[in-house]
Amino acid sequence: MNKKEMIAMLLAGGQGSRLGALTKQIAKPAVMFGGKYRIIDFPLSNCINSGIDTVGVLTQYEPLLLTKHIGIGIPWDLDRRNGGVTVLPPFQKTGNKQGSWYSGTANAIYHNIRYIDDYDPEYILVLSGDHVYKMDYSEMLEEHKKNGADATIAVIEVPMEIAPQFGIMNANSEGRIVEFEEKPAQPKSNLASMGIYIFTWKVLREALLKDNTIHEDSDFGKHIIPDMINSEKNVYAYRFNDYWRDIGTIEAYWKANMELTETVPIFNLYDEFWKIYTNIEHQLPQYAGNDAIIEQSLVSEGCEVYGEVYHSVLGPKVIVEEGAVIRNSIIMGETIVRKGANLETCIVSEKCEIGENTYIGVGEAVPHVTKPHIYSSGISAIGDNTIIPDNVKIGKNCEVSGHTLQDHYEDGVLESGHSLII
Repeated sequence: MNKKEMIAMLLAGGQGSRLGALTKQIAKPAVMFGGKYRIIDFPLSNCINSGIDTVGVLTQYEPLLLTKHIGIGIPWDLDRRNGGVTVLPPFQKTGNKQGSWYSGTANAIYHNIRYIDDYDPEYILVLSGDHVYKMDYSEMLEEHKKNGADATIAVIEVPMEIAPQFGIMNANSEGRIVEFEEKPAQPKSNLASMGIYIFTWKVLREALLKDNTIHEDSDFGKHIIPDMINSEKNVYAYRFNDYWRDIGTIEAYWKANMELTETVPIFNLYDEFWKIYTNIEHQLPQYAGNDAIIEQSLVSEGCEVYGEVYHSVLGPKVIVEEGAVIRNSIIMGETIVRKGANLETCIVSEKCEIGENTYIGVGEAVPHVTKPHIYSSGISAIGDNTIIPDNVKIGKNCEVSGHTLQDHYEDGVLESGHSLII
């Protein structure tokens, strides 16, 4: 292998449990976003747009769809003989009959030291596979070099009232990080970690070897970065001032998609100078029937709309039949919404069928009985490959998944705040 100045390691193995039904059978980075894209398309596109041609993608939870989507990296120009994209699942080592799951973010990198060493990089970029943003990593690398840093952490200013939800970096006037607080109750600053790190590889390699003898669940936020700060390594903050969304919850995911339907979206998916690439087969154009109404919505290729769609996002090959009405909702690829159905403020995953005259999102927004931390903002979620029969009513903050039948619903109704998982 030829030596690389910097390679990227993309952490894409998380379950994303806070996305509820959307990640029941799909890894979080593989969830569709903005119509035709998947979440992992954004960091992968950032890499190639930043001149990084070697990316290791670390998978674990439900990797099938994610692995198929990445393939050999053709859409992102990452099908390279020297470098390119490589999917890195957990693997069994000699003497370990049980295999070796990744048990922390840093532990995952530790298990792939040999892969990294093959490229003998000076620097390593560590990314999360579940954020939506555009970022030139080469500019962050220049800052890292200029500061003579051992580690550079991308940070973004967040409102103080939500700072306790993030890892907070406290930096001095020169940008050097002097303290790291993980979700502090009383934050001292509003510089939130974005989960994007550049390390000088020889420094990180040494830290990984040391920490993984101490912590089986070695983690960047809990162990590696605090230890570097405490041992007075050169750890600097890189301030990012553009669009970035952590879409790790149902509400955050829904809001970020809805932002794309604004008259002037604050996140531009159509930028010719910083394209977002995805692996999608050639689709037929969109078709709108004679009586169709489409207002302020994002409609992907291959869609057929005969009903009404307002302020919503439709993925590829979605069919909306006559008399169906969709409002403030996300409908993912290859889903059929049958005649007379009415969908309000919901997320419907891939390859679903919504029955005739079915209503989703009715009644009062009662928080979910057992999962209020997931469903409490009025949004109902339908898992992938779900079939919902005709003439049923599903309340707000509900979760439905599987091939459901009429007799699964009491009197044809699923009350707000309940689950139906078959």
